[in-house]
Amino acid sequence: MQFEKITPPADGQAITVSRSGKLQVPDRPVIPMMDGDGIGPDISRATRRVIDAAVEKYFTGQKKIIWFSVYAGEGALTKYTDILPADTLNAIKQYIVALKGPLTTPVGGGFRSLNVTLRQELDLYACVRPVRYFRGVGSPVKKPQLVDFVIYRENTEDVYAGIEWEKGTPEAQKVIEFLKTQMGVGKKLRDDAGVGIKPISETGSKRLVRHAIRYAMKHKRKRITLVHKGNIMKYTEGAFRNWGYEVARDEFGDETITESDVTKNHGGVVPKGKIVINDRIADSMFQQILLRPDEYDVLATPNLNGDYLSDASAAMVGGLGMAPGANMGDVYALFEATHGSAPKYANQDKVNPCSVLLSGVMMLEYMGWTKPAKAIVKAIQGAIKAKRVTYDLARQMKGGVEVKCSEFAEEIVKHLP
Repeated sequence: MQFEKITPPADGQAITVSRSGKLQVPDRPVIPMMDGDGIGPDISRATRRVIDAAVEKYFTGQKKIIWFSVYAGEGALTKYTDILPADTLNAIKQYIVALKGPLTTPVGGGFRSLNVTLRQELDLYACVRPVRYFRGVGSPVKKPQLVDFVIYRENTEDVYAGIEWEKGTPEAQKVIEFLKTQMGVGKKLRDDAGVGIKPISETGSKRLVRHAIRYAMKHKRKRITLVHKGNIMKYTEGAFRNWGYEVARDEFGDETITESDVTKNHGGVVPKGKIVINDRIADSMFQQILLRPDEYDVLATPNLNGDYLSDASAAMVGGLGMAPGANMGDVYALFEATHGSAPKYANQDKVNPCSVLLSGVMMLEYMGWTKPAKAIVKAIQGAIKAKRVTYDLARQMKGGVEVKCSEFAEEIVKHLP
C-alpha cells in the first residue's frame, strides 16, 4: 500500500487475519499509533515505554512491537490539510491493529467527532470497555473492589449515527412537516425543534451481542446483560433487547441460558458451563452498578447507554484516567484512551497514562501476548501501592506522592514482576 506523507518501518511485518477470522501475529508486528492531541503525546510516550519494557523482559528480544507513527486530529493539520488523512486509515487497514491517544472533539460546532468517524470508516462496531479496580486508588463508592465487568457498547448506530438537522433549516422543516402530515406525529413535535433520527438495526444489534457472547466465552465470563430503554423506545431499544435474546438462542443455544429459564426450570441454579443472558432497563442499571456491581459481568448496550455507563463506571474505580477501551470489528481493532485531550495540560508531563496503557494491555491480550499484558497490570498495582503516582491519583490517597507522567511510567517499569 502506498502512503502520501508517512513511511512504514523497514523492520517488522503486518498482522493478518485468516479466512477463519483468526489473528496471525508475527514476532515483530508493526503497530500504527496516533499519539493524539493535547496530553496525547505525553501519555503515548509513557505507554510505549512501559509496553516496550514489558515485551523485552518477557520475550527477551525474541518479540518486539515496531511502532508506526500516524496522524489524526489537530496533530494531523501540521502535516496534512486533513484532520483524518487517508494515510492513517490506510495504515490501520494494512496493519489491522492500532493504538491511539485522545483526539480533540469540538462541542457544538466544528468537525464531527474523529473517534466516531474512525469507528464508522473502519466498521469498528463494538466499543469494549473493561472496568476494574486497582487497590489503593481513591473511589467515591464503598466497595470498589466488587467492580469487575466489561461494557460492550454498539458503536455505529443510535444517535451517534449523526443523522440530524439544525433547528430552522429547510431540511429540519421538511422532516418536521413530513412527520406531522404523513406520520401522524401531530403536537409531539414543535416547529422550532432540531431533529435527529435514532437508527437501531437488527444487523447492528445482533453482531454486537454476538461479539459480546464470544468475548464472554473466551474470557470465562458468566453473565451477559442487555441494557436498554425498551419500555419507552419499543421499536429501537426494545428491539435491541429482543434481537440480543434471539442471537443468544439461535447461535449460542448450547452455551447460553436465559435468567428466566434458570429461575423457572433449574431452581435458580445455573447449569455448569452456561452463560446467563438477562436484561435490565438502562436507568435501573445505573443503580445496579452502584449497589450490586458484583452481579454483572458483561453489559451489552446500544450506543448512548454504553457511553453514559462506561464513564459512570470509570468514576467508581478512580476516573477516566484508569479506564481503557477498544473499538473492534470483524477485521480491525483500534485500542484507545477513553478520556479527552485535556489541552490545558498539554506538554506538561503531568497526566495519568493508564487509560492508554491499559488499552495497550488489551491490545497485547488481543494479540495473544498475555505474559507482558499481565505483568503490566501487576506493575501498575505495584506503583499504586508504592504511592508514587500522577496528581489525579495522589490527591485521592493518603500519603500519595505526586510524580510526572514519565516518572510514573518508570515507576511502573520498576515494578514489572
